[in-house]
Amino acid sequence: MTDHPKKNSPAAASAAGNGDDAALCELQADRQIQSRWTPELARTLSGKLCASYGDGAGINHLDGQNMPQSEEVITVLGYLLELLFPGYSGRHPVDRAGVEFITGSHLNQVFRRLTEQVERALAYNCRLNCHGTNQCRRQAEAAVLSLLEQLPEIREALKNDVQAALDGDPAARTADEVVISYPGLKAIAINRVAHVLYSLGVPMIPRVMGEYAHTVTGIDIHPGATIGPSFFIDHGTGVVIGETAVIGRNVKIYQGVTLGALSFPKDACGRLIKGAKRHPNLEDDVTVYAGATILGNITIGHGSVIGGNVWLTEGVPPHTKITIAPPELSIQRRRGPNEAAEPAKP
Repeated sequence: MTDHPKKNSPAAASAAGNGDDAALCELQADRQIQSRWTPELARTLSGKLCASYGDGAGINHLDGQNMPQSEEVITVLGYLLELLFPGYSGRHPVDRAGVEFITGSHLNQVFRRLTEQVERALAYNCRLNCHGTNQCRRQAEAAVLSLLEQLPEIREALKNDVQAALDGDPAARTADEVVISYPGLKAIAINRVAHVLYSLGVPMIPRVMGEYAHTVTGIDIHPGATIGPSFFIDHGTGVVIGETAVIGRNVKIYQGVTLGALSFPKDACGRLIKGAKRHPNLEDDVTVYAGATILGNITIGHGSVIGGNVWLTEGVPPHTKITIAPPELSIQRRRGPNEAAEPAKP
């Protein structure tokens, strides 16, 4: 029979000490293993990466002034949404006694910060087109002031958009629910802000806003699209609305709808012609159901209904309903685990 050292005995302490020493030796041995990351490797990789910056491929911005900061634009957009929907974000509680103070503070933040970003975008555009840049600050202030002056009109349009959601979605209970939770309304609100800047000729900033909305809602609306009042996007995931699309009043579209281009016009050298009208026009009171694709500079007449999964490249007159034939289903009954096989027919 083997004797084991008693707890707290010298023998037990010695055994424990030997175990600690072994673990310490293993740790020191691990630390002595040389890492592959060396100063020479760092210099080699840095040299290769810097060499790739000199290829002029268009994804470098070296030796130039600062470009607009996308994160700052998104921050400013947060202030704009609070001005459009005061009290909903929860970041700045608003009551009637302090509403003017909060509103003035937000307006000041938007003016200062957005003007700087617009100035950067204008200066970049001027350098790109070899124009002078001495008027960029004045032009930036004028654009931002024009946006701020139009905020009351944008709010009126958004009120109609909220009512369209309440009227068009039986699951919508209150206006508050629509404002704080519906991705379609958020995408529309951001588009209405971005469209103003786009219409004023501000480069880059509207696209940053539109792609931010795309990221957080799954709805891709180009800031160039012209959208009328009382617009409702139900569910919204996968909706795409192109740059030159024009949407009338009281239009409703569902998830997965594309208002896209059928083809892209090119010049004599084969290069794409920018800015040509290439997206659909939806007149008033049109409904487009899930998964429908409408392509090209065509017009969907007022009061029309486009069914789900329809592929449409030709215009339709007013009050037209377009659907696709239901697919032919093949239904076969499978034998259950406890059912005997049917006897073979003679």
